[in-house]
Amino acid sequence: MQVLMNLVVLVQLVAALAMIGLVLVQHGKGADMGASFGSGASGSLFGATGSANFLSRSTAVCASLFFAATLALAYFGNNPGGDTGTSVLDRPIAASAPTTAAPASAASAVVQIPGLPAPASAASR
Repeated sequence: MQVLMNLVVLVQLVAALAMIGLVLVQHGKGADMGASFGSGASGSLFGATGSANFLSRSTAVCASLFFAATLALAYFGNNPGGDTGTSVLDRPIAASAPTTAAPASAASAVVQIPGLPAPASAASR
C-alpha cells in the first residue's frame, strides 16, 4: 500500500511540474497584439498559432492527472489500513489523547481569571 501511495505522490509531483512548465511556455491572448507592433515575440518555439492547441491540450491532460492523483491521495489518507467499513467519525479516539473530565454541574464549576482575586467559595458564605 505504501508503494502505491508513493507512486501516486510521484505522479502528482510530475504532473504539477509539467503543468507549471506548460503554462509558462504558453503565450497569452495579448501576445499577438504586441507582435503586430514589431516586438517579434510571436515566433516562439512552436510557431505563432500551432502551439495553442497542443499546449492547451497538454495542460488539460496534466491538470486531469493532478486532480486524479489528489483524489487518490485523499482516499488513501482517509483509509490508511484499507478498512472501508468505518467512517472517520466512527474510529476510536487515540489512547494518547488527553481527556478532561467535565464538571458535574455548571454551578460547581468556578473559573479563575488570572490577575483577579479568587472568588469566595460557597462553604464560606
